[in-house]
Amino acid sequence: MLLTDKTAIIYGAGGSIGSAVARAFAAEGARVHLVGRTRQTLEAAAADLKDAEIAVVDALDEAAVEAHAESVGDIDISFNLVSRGDVQGAPLTDLAVDDFLRPVLNGARANFITARAAGRRMAQRGSGVILTLNSASAHGSPMMGGTGPADAAIDTLVRNLAVELGPSGVRAVGLWAAGVPETFTVEKLSAVNPAIDEAAVAGIVQGLAGMRMTRRNPTLAEVAATAVFVASDHAAGITGTFVNVTGGMVPR
Repeated sequence: MLLTDKTAIIYGAGGSIGSAVARAFAAEGARVHLVGRTRQTLEAAAADLKDAEIAVVDALDEAAVEAHAESVGDIDISFNLVSRGDVQGAPLTDLAVDDFLRPVLNGARANFITARAAGRRMAQRGSGVILTLNSASAHGSPMMGGTGPADAAIDTLVRNLAVELGPSGVRAVGLWAAGVPETFTVEKLSAVNPAIDEAAVAGIVQGLAGMRMTRRNPTLAEVAATAVFVASDHAAGITGTFVNVTGGMVPR
């Protein structure tokens, strides 16, 4: 198994991608700590996982994140998958300032706080992997509000972390995974874009597939499997970059 005896903290583990990653990590032998703001979703994600630990922690609260990291002890993998409050579906010229800035500030803050907590401890031990995920919208995506600038900030953070922590044996890597249909529901998407309904969701899924080189959307299992590989020692040569799991939607 690729992650035998590894200890992983997954922030945002109650979400669709977070819970899939938790299952994949556990299946590959990792000890998983599921972290999020809602106990009910964390308990649901941990229900079929052996020896999984859950903790209600707000990733925007640096004291809480530090305290939890200290309680975990040795950390091999830290994966930030927290939501940022993105608002999409309107031109930038029609967007409220707070709606534009929210994902930028929340995304940068949460990723910095969790990466700092893990990086300090990993550097002392001489090993570890800091992971994150975004939609690759930094490369130009219309009607995405503050998502692009938020992704750009996180992309840059990953690269700078890799440069600073690399000499201490710590890697920093991100995944680009734009539009995984299994994570789409009217409820979730309408929180980002109020104009969404069932027909709109179906249209989005079909449209996304047509934008990809593969002409098919990546699955949740494929994203999670990629995360397993990147977190493992088999990917020891990968740092300071993002692995493209968009099916070629972003040709970089």
